[in-house]
Amino acid sequence: MKLYFAGPLFCNAEKEFNKKLTKQIEKLGYEVFLPQGDGAIIDKEPYINMSNSEKAKVIFEIDKKEMFKSDIFLFVLDGRIPDEGACVALGMVYMHKNLINKNRILIGLQTDKRAAYLYSKLNPMIEASMDYIVESVPELLKFLKEKIINK
Repeated sequence: MKLYFAGPLFCNAEKEFNKKLTKQIEKLGYEVFLPQGDGAIIDKEPYINMSNSEKAKVIFEIDKKEMFKSDIFLFVLDGRIPDEGACVALGMVYMHKNLINKNRILIGLQTDKRAAYLYSKLNPMIEASMDYIVESVPELLKFLKEKIINK
């Protein structure tokens, strides 16, 4: 099964968390697309000589292709607010699921206890788009393991 890993990937702590979690998910038997390592690496060839606009288009197209191929879309929701690029990706994958791949699972991982809204930790548009939201890595791994077993 293919899993697309969406979420923040800009500081060392985020990147290390993403890599560690990816390894744990791959041990379960998933093929994981992690944009920070599997997507366009903008400081390497052929991307290094592209304009920022060209890089943005390449990143968008690679990620879009991988999102739409995925069986599971995982969104790490941690942070003061969810990553805005991952929010766009969620909207795209949500619509693709409803139009083309109704079996795709959209799951959020939110270990962050901060709440951005008075009655909820998440914007309702994000929360309602998800099939499941889990609150810990062990809970996520258990969920994913059951999906592999029951496939």
